[in-house]
Amino acid sequence: MPDVSGDTSRDTSRGTGTGAWRALLRPVVRTLPWRAIGVAGGLGLLFAAAPRLMGDDATGGPALNALRMSAVAFALGAAFLLDDPARHTTAAVPTRRAVRHTLRLALVIPVAALWWTGTLLLVPAGVRPPVGGITLEAAATLALALAGAAFAVRRSDSTRPGQAVAGALFTTAVLASVLWPERWALFVAPGDEKWAAAHDRWTVLLCGALAVWAACGAEPVRRRIGGGLGFRS
Repeated sequence: MPDVSGDTSRDTSRGTGTGAWRALLRPVVRTLPWRAIGVAGGLGLLFAAAPRLMGDDATGGPALNALRMSAVAFALGAAFLLDDPARHTTAAVPTRRAVRHTLRLALVIPVAALWWTGTLLLVPAGVRPPVGGITLEAAATLALALAGAAFAVRRSDSTRPGQAVAGALFTTAVLASVLWPERWALFVAPGDEKWAAAHDRWTVLLCGALAVWAACGAEPVRRRIGGGLGFRS
């Protein structure tokens, strides 16, 4: 008789994994901060619509600033992504934190992409800044908010760190726009010779934020050692 135990094991493993993802999907969708993201996204769309309301008086400078404010607004809403009142309950399930965080992110990223596309289209084409550059800035801003949320979850027991993370992000954005050293300028106009160098810095910020997100998604050592003995997650 042929030995099919290996194939059966693999099939069972696949079925169990798929079942776990499906079981996890519904509660994650319910606990996502859709209201915060919706309010922040709506505010961002209002910012982006401002140049269009100016009509023929619209110029590239206000349009660029409007898109930057839109990006910050959406990021403030995304700072609540990892808020989870049931955090200390779900910490006991076998699904790893990295998987739970990734699932939340995967559900929100398509929404963010559609929102950003609509935001760009609201700005009149004649005054719209280079799409690639401003999209990089928006992606880095969003990644910084997500990294802050992941860091807060990693370093505290709070089930709702979003408010503190959003406050820190807003304060940082304001201070950076005023106090950031000119030689490392981030907020540069498209016609400025520093535009390319500034976006190299935005790329570094994006990569750094993604690295922090990934690092903070790992299970704490104390939980791996302590197992189910009540160590902090």
